[in-house]
Amino acid sequence: MATCFALQCRLMMTLAPQVRVLLSDDHPIVRRGVRNILESTPDYVICGEAGDGNQTVQLALRLRPDVIITDISMAPMNGLEVTQRLHNSLPEAKVLILTMHDSVEMLRAAVSAGASGYLLKSDAEELLVSALHSLGEGHRFVSPSFDSNLVGELFN
Repeated sequence: MATCFALQCRLMMTLAPQVRVLLSDDHPIVRRGVRNILESTPDYVICGEAGDGNQTVQLALRLRPDVIITDISMAPMNGLEVTQRLHNSLPEAKVLILTMHDSVEMLRAAVSAGASGYLLKSDAEELLVSALHSLGEGHRFVSPSFDSNLVGELFN
């Protein structure tokens, strides 16, 4: 009986649709690290990678990922501009900002641009999968170092 249940659970996991993720960061080492974290779980598949903002928008419009993980500090188009464009063009896609900017002003700008989440790179190894699960359940996610009252105000 337990073996049958285990097989049924495994079958359900393989039949569950994977979340398609587009990675965007101008540093290949960061993209590789995020890829390694996400490939450790069967829930996510990397559908593309971009090294700058323009490429991110082009790939997102072509690939139509479920989630775009993007940095803020990129050129020629920064991650906030990317987020705004994708929020308007692909409103069903979630944008998770993955950044080193531990700044309330940057958090405000990201939310204003349409980001669904804001994760500090220093928290990524521990919280990336949790952040994506939250976004997948229709919730917002912000690194825990930010004041929860402020986060509540920003997303309401």
